[in-house]
Amino acid sequence: MRLLLVRHGQSEWNAVKRLQGQADIDLSPEGRAQAREIGPIVQQISPDYAIGSDLKRAISTAELMGFDHVQLSSKLREISVGDWTGQPIETLIEQSPDDYLNWRAGSFTPPHGESWTEFVSRTHGIIDEYRRHMDIRNLLVVCHGGVIRALLDHYLGLSPKSIIPVAPASLTSVRLPKSGESPARLELFNYRPTDLEFGAPD
Repeated sequence: MRLLLVRHGQSEWNAVKRLQGQADIDLSPEGRAQAREIGPIVQQISPDYAIGSDLKRAISTAELMGFDHVQLSSKLREISVGDWTGQPIETLIEQSPDDYLNWRAGSFTPPHGESWTEFVSRTHGIIDEYRRHMDIRNLLVVCHGGVIRALLDHYLGLSPKSIIPVAPASLTSVRLPKSGESPARLELFNYRPTDLEFGAPD
C-alpha cells in the first residue's frame, strides 16, 4: 500500500507562527490557495480511499483538493501540545529554548500535552487498521505535519529530530510492503507543485 500523506495548507495560526496542536483553526487565504494547487497532483495518482483529520484545516484542505468523501478520524489530529496551545513560537523559543528544541526532537512533552510515543502509537494505529482490513493500493491521508513525521518515524525509523518541518499542502509518499516483504520505502518527501519551503512553521 502507498500512503499519500498531505499536510493541510497554511492555517490562520501558521501565518502568525502560533503553535496549534489540536486547536481547531481553519486555513488562511494562502492556505486555501495552496490546497487548490496540490489537488491536481494528488488526483493524478488516483487514491482508492481517503482518510483525514477531523480538524477544520485538514477538512478544508481535502475539500479544496477535490476530495469530498473523506473518512474523518480524531486519531489523525495533530499532537496535543497542552499548555503550549496558542503560544507564539518565538516566545516559546525565547523562554524555553531547550524545551522547545527537545519537543521538536520528540524527547520533551509540554505540560498537559501528549508524549511523542503516545502520538506515534495513535497515528500509526489507524493506518494499520486500514492495512489489515481493506485492499487499498493508494491511501490518501490529509493530516498534519506532526502526523506525517510520526508515521515516518514508525514506518521508516526517521526520528523527528532528523526531519525538517513538513511544508503546508505538501505531498509525502511512503510505500508500505505486504507482511514479510522488504522494509517500507520513502518515495517522495515535502513535494509542492510551486516553491520549496524549508522553514515551514510547526
